[in-house]
Amino acid sequence: MIELRVVFVGTPDFADASLKALLESKHEVMAVVTQPDRPVGRGMQVCCGPVKRTSQECCIPVLQPERIADKKVVSQLRELAPDAIVVVAYGQKIPRSILDIPKYGCINVHGSLLPEYRGAAPINRAIMDGQDYTGVTTMYMDEGWDTGDMILSKRVRIGSDMTAGELHDVLAQEGARLLVETLDLIEAGTAPRIPQDHSQATYAPKLTNEDCCIDWSMSAESLRNHVRGLNPYPGATTVLGDTRLKVWEVAEEPLAGDEGVPPICGLVLELPRTERDGIKVRCGRGHVRIMRLQPENRRPMSARDFTLGYKIAVGDVFGLVKQG
Repeated sequence: MIELRVVFVGTPDFADASLKALLESKHEVMAVVTQPDRPVGRGMQVCCGPVKRTSQECCIPVLQPERIADKKVVSQLRELAPDAIVVVAYGQKIPRSILDIPKYGCINVHGSLLPEYRGAAPINRAIMDGQDYTGVTTMYMDEGWDTGDMILSKRVRIGSDMTAGELHDVLAQEGARLLVETLDLIEAGTAPRIPQDHSQATYAPKLTNEDCCIDWSMSAESLRNHVRGLNPYPGATTVLGDTRLKVWEVAEEPLAGDEGVPPICGLVLELPRTERDGIKVRCGRGHVRIMRLQPENRRPMSARDFTLGYKIAVGDVFGLVKQG
């Protein structure tokens, strides 16, 4: 059976799931384009991304340009003459000079149900917004950001306790399966081409430090979604006195008869007595219990362990991290 000759473009774990599925399919991965190795962690040790590791294990040629639009890279891709270029979580706009190379175009896997949540952080922001469903979409790429014609989509339910990391893993696998199905349809000449309704588009821009700050005037439900949507990266931040913290888990509590009382947002109402308890904190509407948190430059810990090692008392107030 005829197979498509594919160049794969991507870097992180989300892309690696698609690459692995592609390698197990009937289609041929001719080469991989991935971001250059970067220094990471406290030791700033130079490391490669998951896509490069998988490519090396499978002896696939790897290109690592700083800019995919460089003339040398464009020339190399033209020489390869792929049937399709697959782009997953690469982080750079693909120029027209590359979009025009493959016979069947450039195909993208995006972590949302387009045209909703176009942009760099669709998984985080879907949870932060309290959505019950999201999904993955394959599309033909154009020169815009996530604006191309859609091919296939898969709807996925967001569990009430699901973190961004957990949703990421589910969507990565669903996207990988959808990619192979998409390429099979393209090869067979039966792939749909569905224009997006741009009037219905919503956006999921890259997360900033300001996005990570906990606003204690939010409702308990919104605050819990905010924390879930930033777990495991980059983390929801707050301060208590001079201590900067990341909050990894909160439990939502309803109001308890104080609806008419103006809230002191971020006010500590109760400290944990056991490992199963949390730090009860007042929000703009309702309360949350902080179950797990992490002081700066320390390991994550339970609320109970935090209260044993750090100064905190009923009546203290969690605050907003100052930017700049």
